[in-house]
Amino acid sequence: MSRWLPFAALAVIGAAWGATQPLAKIAVSEGYRHFGLLFWQMALGTVILRMIMVVRGTKLSFRPEHCARYLGVALIGSVLPGMASYSAAAHLPAGVLSILLSSVPMLAFPVALALGLENFRVRRLLGLSLGMLGVSLLILPETSMPRAVQLVWVPIALLSSLCYALEGNLVAKFGRGGIGPVALLCGASLFGTIICLPLSLLTGQFIDPRGSWSAPDYALVASSVLHAGAYTGYVWLVGLAGSVFAVQVSYCVTLSGVFWAMVILGEGYGGWVWAALGLMLAGMALVQPRAQALAPLPASGQNAKPQ
Repeated sequence: MSRWLPFAALAVIGAAWGATQPLAKIAVSEGYRHFGLLFWQMALGTVILRMIMVVRGTKLSFRPEHCARYLGVALIGSVLPGMASYSAAAHLPAGVLSILLSSVPMLAFPVALALGLENFRVRRLLGLSLGMLGVSLLILPETSMPRAVQLVWVPIALLSSLCYALEGNLVAKFGRGGIGPVALLCGASLFGTIICLPLSLLTGQFIDPRGSWSAPDYALVASSVLHAGAYTGYVWLVGLAGSVFAVQVSYCVTLSGVFWAMVILGEGYGGWVWAALGLMLAGMALVQPRAQALAPLPASGQNAKPQ
């Protein structure tokens, strides 16, 4: 097996995940709202992930302790951040959303300190400071973003990153309870679907798939498929090359998100936005674990299973 396979997988997974940001922008472009979008996103994700589990011969556990984890991940990792990100997507450029998403590892550091999962490190504090400076460059200069953009949506978009930071740290502290990562996401998607269905109906946000489809409908389906596929690929990559190597996908997600926003949506950015991107990437480099040598690839004919 080629030594370049993990690097190629890193690029493909990052490109797929990055594309979900401009697709989210398209999904909200004609009036669709968060509960309706989240219902179908998680419903499609549940079907795709369950099919992957069937192929792998694994079952979905419904023990009470496992259901509690599904519910927690559904709320903190899907419903709440989805509400924030889809709401912000209607008002912020998709490329800016991708840049703001890179704040997840930086926000995860103070959360980890509060939960006792990390010791204080000057290097990571510096990374957090660079990330906050990057956010400042997005919102303070009058020429950083189009005048029509309401900057109040920047902190709302950051709420999504905070939720993801909380989710990762809570899973790290309390564990997965013996549930595999794909099964955990499948269960969380199922619970999220159950939560969002009545909310979408009560708020009038339910999206009826019958009738003619337009760009937002196709964007929603594409985003759901890409998210489920990218996550599964990420889990596979962790098993193949290790978690410290796989976490570098964050860089690919941010850069590809900006790239896809320019290609798909024709977005353009001023110098302040590019400076903010540079600071956010530098902050990520300081906050994330130090790089390690690539783990040995399995011998030909062996299956690399996620840990």
